[in-house]
This record gives sequence, C-alpha cells and structure tokens, in this order.
Amino acid sequence: MESWRVIDTGLRPPAQNIALNRALLEARAAEEIPSTLRFLRFTASALLGYHQSAEQELNLDYCREHGVTVQRRITGGGAIYFDETQIGWELYLHQRDVGTRDMQAISKRICHAAATAVSALGIDARYRPRNDIEVDGRKISGTGGAFDDNALLFQGTLLVDFDVEKMLRVLRIPAEKLSDKAIASARERVANLKELLGRQPDTATIRQYFVEAFESEFSVEFREGDLTLSEHKRYQAALAEIDTVDWVHLVARPRADMPILEATRKFPGGLLRAAVTYDAVARLIRQVWFTGDIFASPRRTVADLEAALHDLPLDRLEQRTLAFFASRPADLLGLAPADFVTVVRIAIGEPLLARHP
Repeated sequence: MESWRVIDTGLRPPAQNIALNRALLEARAAEEIPSTLRFLRFTASALLGYHQSAEQELNLDYCREHGVTVQRRITGGGAIYFDETQIGWELYLHQRDVGTRDMQAISKRICHAAATAVSALGIDARYRPRNDIEVDGRKISGTGGAFDDNALLFQGTLLVDFDVEKMLRVLRIPAEKLSDKAIASARERVANLKELLGRQPDTATIRQYFVEAFESEFSVEFREGDLTLSEHKRYQAALAEIDTVDWVHLVARPRADMPILEATRKFPGGLLRAAVTYDAVARLIRQVWFTGDIFASPRRTVADLEAALHDLPLDRLEQRTLAFFASRPADLLGLAPADFVTVVRIAIGEPLLARHP
C-alpha cells in the first residue's frame, strides 16, 4: 500500500501559511515529497484570492481596527475570513492520484471523503456542489483547488466555533447586510461543530477522522512526517516575497472601479432590492445581494442564488438565473425568477429586455 504523509503546521500568521502553500506545492510538483495531508490554523486573517484587490474586496478600516491581517493567497477565488476558530486541511497531490484535471470531479470526490470525516463526529455532513460541505443545508466547510503543472493543491476549512458577524464585517458588503436581521439570517446558513455537537470537539479526533477518510478514499496509508529541508528552503524563499506589502497589493485597483450598485423595484409579488458589485470593464457580476419582501421556501434559496451568480458574465445573467430556478423546487410567494434578473439589470444600468416588465 502506498504511503502518504500527514503533517500539522499549527497556528501561524497568514504570510507563513501562504508561503507554506507555495513551498509544498512546488515540492510536490518537483516530486521531492510524497502526497501530503496538511492541517493548519490561522491567526485572524482576511485572505484575498490571487487576482483580487484589497480595496475592492475588504473593509480595510475594520481590519485595521480589529487586528485582522490582510494577505493574498497563491490560489484564485474570493476573499475569505480565517481565524483560530477554523481548522484548515489541505491535500498536496499529483495528478495521477486523482486521475483527472477536471476540478469539479476532483471536488466531488474529495468533498465526499471530507464529509465522511465530519459525519464521524456525529452529524450528517454532505457534499454540496460545487465545492461545499453542509449539514442540514448549512455550510460547515468550504473548499477549492488549483493545479501547478501536475501537482494539485486542494484546500478546505472546517468551522469549529465560527464568528459569522466578524466575517461579514471584514468583507466589503452593503451596510444592509450588516443589520441584526441580516446577520441572524447569515448565521442560519452557516453551521459550526461546537453548535451542532453542543461541545467543542477534540482537534486530535477531527484530524484522525480526516486521515481515516482520505486513507479509505485513496487506498493509502498516512505516516506522520515533518517538513523536509527542501520544503524549508522553498518556504524561506516564498516567505521573503509573500510577507511584504508589495505581495499583498500585487493587484491594486481603486474601489471606484468596482462600486456596489443598488436598485429597488416594486413587483406584483413584493419589493425587491439588489446590491451588485460589478466590474464594468470585464462586464462581470462579482457579487449580488438580494433583500426586500422575500419569503422563499426553502429558506436557503436566495443565498444559493447569490452564490450561483458569483463571478458571472453579465450576458449570462438571465440564463443562469432561470436555470437556477428550473433546477430546484422553490416557492417565492409571488416574486418571479425574472424579477431577480430585472432588478440586477436596473442596478447595473443595463437596458431591460422587453419581456421583463
């Protein structure tokens, strides 16, 4: 049976954790190390995706006032908040370990295994496409992956005792989303282990269940290990670049280039508001938030729609929205799928299609 390595690099500032991402991924691509499962934790951090601008994505004043360190990942995706109340888990694999470069297939396979690990704690965790793990419809782990040549870094977080309000305040979102009602709604969509179990689970137990789940999935055996001399050398080189202002602001675009645009419209089914972060140059909807007279069943419908419209080309707005509602049962109590399209277009300043009133 093939042996893989498991390491735990402990609680670290974000620059160190990101530098280790690069070091381990480079070492795996060079085949200097075996495939590896890494556990990690962050001090309070706002982590940008590689292509993102801090000014556009984060509430920098809040970060400064509350000791939240801003850092840039080596992988893409959106900005996230990470702190000591989350456990990070990462797989550094070779393409032959997964047999494909199809990230959706990879996510499904790895997330199913991770959900098995979480379920072993005594809760019913399941994979939710595209890359989340949920418990009773509430997100408990987000994941993502990226290739470097033939090496794969697949990352996940596990919420142990998470502060949803702090996460919302770190990110640049409309003020309405920070109301008591909105924060309570956000808490309903996110779960953490302490809440679900009524106690804070032992970290060693969590680690062991993940090890066992990935051993079973990949038919391997994990052995405890340490960072190699090669990894240390790569880490020091990466840290010298990453632990700098230049790296954090590698992408620096003014907030004015990606404003939050808002619109409100009264429809037969009720009032609907949209706040849209829109990249006019790329004609890309970065993020949408819906509020108003929305009484949706299931309750998560609007949150799932917001996720479905993330980083969406504007010309696909109608197609994606209508396909979203066609793919699942949803009762909006009078609001129509086309209403969501209309209010987003109004916010952006796009002309409405004739069939949208």
